[in-house]
Amino acid sequence: MATRVGPVEIDWRRFVDPAKWKLLAAPTFIFLVLTMMVLPLPPFFLDFMFTFNIAMSLVVLLVAMYVQRPLEFAAFPAVLLVTTLLRLSLNVASTRIVLLEGHTGPDAAGKVIEAFGQFLVGGNTAIGVVVFVILVIINFAVVTKGAGRIAEVSARFTLDAMPGKQMAIDADLNAGLIDEAEARRRRREIQREAEFYGSMDGASKFVRGDAVAGVLITLINVLGGLTVGLIGHGMEFSQALETYVILTIGDGLVAQIPSLMISIAAGMVVSRVADEEKKEDVGSQVLGQLFDKPQVLMIAAAIVGLLGMIPGMPNVIFLLISAGLGFLAWRSWLRFQRQALEAATAPPPPAREETVEATWNDVQPVDVLGLEVGYRLIPLVDPQQGGELIKRIRGLRKRFAQEVGFLPPTVHIRDNLEMKPNHYRIIVKGVEVASAEVFPGQFLAINPGQVAGPIDGRPGKDPAFGLPAVWIDAAQRERAYALGYTVVDASTVVATHLNQVLIDHAAELLGREEVQALLERFKQEAPKLVEDVVPTLVTVTVLHKVLQLLLEEGVVIRDLRTILETLAEHAQKTQDAFELTARVREALGRAIVQGLSPGQDRVPVLVLDPALERVLTQAVTGGGGGTIEPGLADTLLRRVSEAAERMEASGRAPILLVAPPIRWLLARFLRRAVPTLRVISHSEMPENRAIEIVEMVGAV
Repeated sequence: MATRVGPVEIDWRRFVDPAKWKLLAAPTFIFLVLTMMVLPLPPFFLDFMFTFNIAMSLVVLLVAMYVQRPLEFAAFPAVLLVTTLLRLSLNVASTRIVLLEGHTGPDAAGKVIEAFGQFLVGGNTAIGVVVFVILVIINFAVVTKGAGRIAEVSARFTLDAMPGKQMAIDADLNAGLIDEAEARRRRREIQREAEFYGSMDGASKFVRGDAVAGVLITLINVLGGLTVGLIGHGMEFSQALETYVILTIGDGLVAQIPSLMISIAAGMVVSRVADEEKKEDVGSQVLGQLFDKPQVLMIAAAIVGLLGMIPGMPNVIFLLISAGLGFLAWRSWLRFQRQALEAATAPPPPAREETVEATWNDVQPVDVLGLEVGYRLIPLVDPQQGGELIKRIRGLRKRFAQEVGFLPPTVHIRDNLEMKPNHYRIIVKGVEVASAEVFPGQFLAINPGQVAGPIDGRPGKDPAFGLPAVWIDAAQRERAYALGYTVVDASTVVATHLNQVLIDHAAELLGREEVQALLERFKQEAPKLVEDVVPTLVTVTVLHKVLQLLLEEGVVIRDLRTILETLAEHAQKTQDAFELTARVREALGRAIVQGLSPGQDRVPVLVLDPALERVLTQAVTGGGGGTIEPGLADTLLRRVSEAAERMEASGRAPILLVAPPIRWLLARFLRRAVPTLRVISHSEMPENRAIEIVEMVGAV
């Protein structure tokens, strides 16, 4: 469907695409409605718009009757606004014509207003006024007020019930009754339902305002018409009253009848109680529940028949209605009898299938790394609710891989209804390793040790490093910054805690799969080195153990080249993972010391008393199996802990420098009591770095 005009070919399908015209329908209609308030309209066009308004109101009413669930008509609040605006603009346009041309006759404002003013109320002014007032009372005081109240209560109850519904969805998801897609669909439906009833609560105010505006516009039209007729056209009072009141009443009825239909539609939508199992519209639901019980219909027929036998009553009408109710009762009774017979003769239900035999698919592997949150922390991990925790976890996994040297497992996040609402816990290989409590919407003001003063809030603790902290509101952030606090939000608290857990448990998180992936990645840079070492000289198992021993003491494994070259040099002499780790640590000595004490200055260290070091060396090398006398062990632990605390208080990293034979023994022995202490040997100290003995630790 194209036309060639000279060298240009025009494809007319681009201009008749319905999807493109739909985009212009709404703004064009709104612009037309606003234009009617400003520009004078001819009577014919006014008749067309009044008829269109009535037809539109009838369509809205029918749609409201045939929807099965309120959310099927989610556009109803916007429809209320548009139809209300249309009626008001027609009121303004008709008022202009009535006041300008009303003296010329009853058809001055068009045939529609004339019909409503003459035919529907018989041209009688008093009857027209009474009918108009009754319609306004019905619309404003009954239908609109009731629908607005229902919408208000529904919105409030829907919002209050959202947490419970969310918990029910999460419970079904955790129980395996629904999948993740169904859970997301239900959450989205709950959110849409809350938004719908909230919008209906506000949109009902438009209808009430329209009813009030209709009364005021009618009064203004009567007063304005009398003034124009008496002063502008020299009419008699009775003539002016008859002329302009009839036109005004016709105009008011033309607006109030569509308004009443829209109000009824709003009441039907918000008052519906949908049945999820029976997909029924309003008519089917009412008829099915109102005329479904034969006992009720039979009693009603008997009562109406008795009333019809009273002398002076319209006997024929009462008896006809009684007969109709009796007929409906008889039909309903027959239907129940037929259903009972079908149920009695129906074949028995099939035997329940035996429980399916268990398979290996029922065995669920344990998540290597997991994060469980209470239901109040769900917004932190839900991107649709503005949660940034997932984004931050992705960032910290990337940073961990860049700094430590391998990619940690994916963090599996799930909600746990058995936990306290604001609690979370971090799980490594199915075991809880850390937990804490955070408060979404608040900020954690951490005391780094040098703050200018206290701040009001909920006392707490930084879960990552154990520093004292206070949970504060957003209004106190600037004051907390001014006092010297470190202020972070709830997502940052959880992410920082998770990052610290990753560092502390890096050795557990490094599995054989990660080691194999690490080798495959490094093989792209040094294929010959990898082929010569693994599995020629060391197996993947030995390499895995060496890397784990390094990570246990906080040594990063980014320099895989040095690690493999060192293993290639010493693997022919020994396959002991601990001995190979010691050789690798010596090769990585410069990087280890640089990480503990950056720069080229002297390295501040703690050292052992020479006598104590000889005793420990003899215990390790003399066949004692590394056993230390209990009293000596207790004294050593206490003295080293005190010295490390003093060194930390001075702002320096606690480092203990010992002889190579006892390094691993002391590192393992002191790790639990002093997690921040790093034990290095003399052979790991680079030649270009001098040492500064801060304190000598003795046994006495």
